[in-house]
Amino acid sequence: MSFTPIELNLPEYPFKITMKDSQYFIFDEIRKKHLVLTPEEWVRQHFIQFLIKEKKFPKSLIQIEAGLTLNSLQKRTDIVVFNTSGERLMIVECKAPSIKINQSVFDQAARYNSVHKTGWLCVTNGIKHCYAKICHQSAAFSFVQELPEYSEL
Repeated sequence: MSFTPIELNLPEYPFKITMKDSQYFIFDEIRKKHLVLTPEEWVRQHFIQFLIKEKKFPKSLIQIEAGLTLNSLQKRTDIVVFNTSGERLMIVECKAPSIKINQSVFDQAARYNSVHKTGWLCVTNGIKHCYAKICHQSAAFSFVQELPEYSEL
């Protein structure tokens, strides 16, 4: 059985993919473990590499599946990026390529960000990427075409 990667609108990266008991796994270099290779995980791992390699985000300041409590429910944020002072800068919500990036998906990420209160919000399905700069004081946001490098956040 071979793994057929889903083509994404992100650069290709050399992932470590293994198979055990007819199940594919991908190595997550942030968490240092093999994870079940789902379409969403494929997107998440690509976006992590995009942040590190293309946008110069320090690997040590990226947290994966950070827990949060929203309306008394336990949720997980796909990716949280911090600054060197430990403050949250950005959250990223990753979806499988088959999931359309629409208002509902953006609203989910915005609800998560009502807890994290980051200045940047990203939503991606690996094909379409939406980047928003958030101003919490005025409760406003603006979409940008391209995510800036880490040093420019």
